[in-house]
Amino acid sequence: MQPVLEISAADDFALWPVGEQESHGYLVLNGELTPAEVGTAVMRIADCNDFEPEVEHGPCPTDPLGTFLHGLLTMPDLFAAGGFRVTDTTTDTVFVEPGCCNGLETWRDWLDVLDDTGCAYFGHDPSSVAERVGDSVRLTVDAHGTDGSPVIELPVDQVRRLVAGAQQDLQDFLSLAGTWAEQHLPAHAAAVTAALARALDLAPTQ
Repeated sequence: MQPVLEISAADDFALWPVGEQESHGYLVLNGELTPAEVGTAVMRIADCNDFEPEVEHGPCPTDPLGTFLHGLLTMPDLFAAGGFRVTDTTTDTVFVEPGCCNGLETWRDWLDVLDDTGCAYFGHDPSSVAERVGDSVRLTVDAHGTDGSPVIELPVDQVRRLVAGAQQDLQDFLSLAGTWAEQHLPAHAAAVTAALARALDLAPTQ
């Protein structure tokens, strides 16, 4: 289980260094990313929230950097396209793939499944689902698939450990991003790091 961020190519982005990316894919978030990969992740999360803010969020800055970061720094509800991807590493079979409209900020839905308070849906195309079945958690990569979607059932305790590991990966990424922001966005470092914590539904770094 890995936290992944949906990314796309940004050939014309020049506000800070970013890595070369495919036209569409996923970036695994953890504490081992290169500075360019962290830059890519911060760029993508800011871009996910690059909307026209409401009046109460204050006037939009006129400089390019301030304009790009404005939504991330001012909007109360943030979005980070992606989620927790679950892969059988022995067969490379994917059992949960974050779909369209799913965000990393909803990762705690996994805790509801583990606590037997519901099932969790992770976007659409594919429509991955996790549901509690007795002492197991059933993972289906595409509940709406017509050609036999891969399904696996794992013990609840195993999934709980996987979720805890993915949460730690997110926390490690946030710590790394805080250090990155101090180097690349010194005037906005604290605000950007706090916004990233909100976008990932994590406690702020100390």
